[in-house]
Amino acid sequence: MIALPTLISRAARHNPSGLATRFGDRDTTWTALEARVSRLAAGLLSLSVAPGERVALLSLNSDRFYEAMFAIPWAGQVLVPLNTRWAQGENHYALADCGARALVFDDHFRQQAEALLPTLKQLEHAVYLGDGNCPPWAVSAEGLIHGHGPAAVSGRSGDDLLGIFYTGGTTGFPKGVMQSHRALWASAVGAMPDYHMNRDSVFLHSAPMFHMADLAGSMSATLAAACNVILPAFDPGQVLRAVADKGVTHALLVPAMIKMLINHPEAATADVSSLRRVLYGASPMPAEVLKKCLETWPGVGLAQAYGQTELAPIATTLSVADHIEGGVKLKSAGRPTSVSEVRIVAEDGSDCPLGVTGEIAVRGPHTMLGYWNKPEETAKALRDGWVFTGDAGYFDGEGYLFIADRVKDMIISGGENVYTTEVENAVIGHPAVQDVAVIGIPHPDWGEAVHAIVVLRPGHSATEEEVINHCRGRIAGYKLPKSVSFRSEPLPLSGAGKVLKTELRKPFWAGWERQVN
Repeated sequence: MIALPTLISRAARHNPSGLATRFGDRDTTWTALEARVSRLAAGLLSLSVAPGERVALLSLNSDRFYEAMFAIPWAGQVLVPLNTRWAQGENHYALADCGARALVFDDHFRQQAEALLPTLKQLEHAVYLGDGNCPPWAVSAEGLIHGHGPAAVSGRSGDDLLGIFYTGGTTGFPKGVMQSHRALWASAVGAMPDYHMNRDSVFLHSAPMFHMADLAGSMSATLAAACNVILPAFDPGQVLRAVADKGVTHALLVPAMIKMLINHPEAATADVSSLRRVLYGASPMPAEVLKKCLETWPGVGLAQAYGQTELAPIATTLSVADHIEGGVKLKSAGRPTSVSEVRIVAEDGSDCPLGVTGEIAVRGPHTMLGYWNKPEETAKALRDGWVFTGDAGYFDGEGYLFIADRVKDMIISGGENVYTTEVENAVIGHPAVQDVAVIGIPHPDWGEAVHAIVVLRPGHSATEEEVINHCRGRIAGYKLPKSVSFRSEPLPLSGAGKVLKTELRKPFWAGWERQVN
């Protein structure tokens, strides 16, 4: 049976002297990493946290995060990575919701961990993952490693619960997505042809490691016994320097990160000669950003992944070859991976014909077990083995999936469906526009009106009329923004790099009982 921690042992056998992690000036081989993971697992078990009980992880990216991420399931405990961009109250909710028995934390979250510990009755243990002095109310992860021999790998595997991964919580309370050992493994196997990693690869972690998107890269790198170069957090200058200094060959980046990288002053001159592949996903990629990236780094192979946490997380991929060929396929999310079965479902539950938009549903060994303690929400999203994604899309005649929008983000204006991503792609083409989010706002006649919220490039200017006129001819008249507002600050983002449209809608819908009209 598939047990995720055994991937560490596999890598140690296949590439024993190869580097597993590089963080700052600290390098660790696969053999040494296996020993540390197995000993940390033994230490976690010594805290009387039983197999199946939850252990939360609240830390910035580091090699120690990587070790803990495997040590927790090695001990048979359930991994709960917490969102590093959440406020203390949000993390309190997640810890209480999953009933975590232990919290593993680093220096960055020392104060939050100390505040959380006495407020949660079931949270009995705190494990310090940092490099400084361990606080008296916690136990040191290094102390656990050095004080214990290696533990045997837990017998939990296959469809047993591996981890609870909380969604971003952009609407309502976050949901804990339950994923199995098999699901994480299957998703990684499905994406391997497009990741194309081997033991000589060097994978860069700059996206948050708590997030399922980066975890997909972690799984592929571990399967390949490749090297993991880890940055504490995303910084465009540090990413460019890491690629040059560490010989990075592979990276996972969300579109917002790619946008910042290619707009960085060093982008055109940075040494990215080692970089062979960038996988992007987690949010829509504006066409203009993709075009500029291809022009700035013509030697870097780009591949796209589409999915969600409920799919562990990858459902489809758009290959490097599709990017080189360009054309209309660049607007697609690619084809289903070898482990994914994908349908387009109409409102009556039937399959939509080719070219007709409906809700995307996915089935395979990588689908979630359900939402933690939310049977009604599980029943809505998981039906007869199919995960209903909440995304709207369609297939073309060659089996390429095109994403129209989130079903919930679709604007209904005058009875016409307007998908915000299509409008955003039109607006972003304006030379003065750096970023844009399109939302529906209340309108007395049409129910909702299309509204664009624009961030201008530094030193550029544009008027509402100019932005709207730029879109004419690019999209149908009923899809044109009826109004435009301008922001001086960046658009608000979730920890996964997705625009928080709920926050942007609030001022326009204040006083309305519903967020649609």
